[in-house]
Amino acid sequence: MTGPTPDRIVDIAIGYMGAKQLFAASRIGLFTALADGPRSVADLAASTGVSEQLVRILADAMNAKGLLDRTDGAYSLAEDSAAYLAGAGDTDLAPFLTFLNDISYGHWLQFDTTVDTGKPGELQMNEARWGTFMAGVMRYNALHAAMLARGFDFTPYRSMLDLGGLSPEFALGALRANADLSVKFVFAPDFEQAVTDAVAAAGFAERATVEPAPTETATPGGDHDIVMVNHVIHRFTAEQNQTILANARAAASDGATLLLLDFFLDDDARQRPIDALHAGEYFVIDGTVVYPEAVVRGWLEATGWRAREVIALPGSPRVLVADAV
Repeated sequence: MTGPTPDRIVDIAIGYMGAKQLFAASRIGLFTALADGPRSVADLAASTGVSEQLVRILADAMNAKGLLDRTDGAYSLAEDSAAYLAGAGDTDLAPFLTFLNDISYGHWLQFDTTVDTGKPGELQMNEARWGTFMAGVMRYNALHAAMLARGFDFTPYRSMLDLGGLSPEFALGALRANADLSVKFVFAPDFEQAVTDAVAAAGFAERATVEPAPTETATPGGDHDIVMVNHVIHRFTAEQNQTILANARAAASDGATLLLLDFFLDDDARQRPIDALHAGEYFVIDGTVVYPEAVVRGWLEATGWRAREVIALPGSPRVLVADAV
């Protein structure tokens, strides 16, 4: 067939079908049931407690999406599924998928109202839902931290400031990569104990300090040669962000490196999808903003930083890397 085809439109329109089946496959333990090798539909039904008909539907959907391989009627994990869906390690994404299914997906049903009114949806949360929310967000942060540790060389640095983030995993990855690095965490007071506990559990208490302070007004001080500002920008106003970046610069030595990790809207001919989709996610959830990269670069220039490069992390935000001038 020549000329335009409807494939891309249809794929986008039915995307929620694949997402819901991914969430269900993870919830019933389909991927973990395959952790030890290929299995038939009957075996998977016995392991998951779900009927053979539904297991076949889910397994075929995951095969169609490339997450499972299928040979002679037996299903097995694709490489990325084995790494991120089969229950192995801190980057197993099951808690993130649970958050998307139990919290985010239902919230997106309010998106038409958000578009029409310009207001975020109503988050109706109780203690259990907050637990699901935070477990998912922190696991997604752990993925971003792992991707950053793979994509950036921390070995040249000696003194890090981690300012205002949600998760200590980014700095913990840097500490693992560089035995000569020390870190000062300046996180919001509500996160102080969780960060302290995570640092101690990782065995880095002697190389880290934790100082609670509101992110939008914190003045960490110091003379750090690397500063991380992770998942901060989208949570604050333009004015607050400029104050945060200026305070980060005041705590950095000349020539220091800034890692500014977040989702950004770009000006390329084709917008990177994950950033654009998170612009909708953040706004419908709580009205926070995915800013244009060009705007953020302007804030950097105004606060004593010069943008150097952008690192696009797989399945994660981008990192604007800047130098202190």
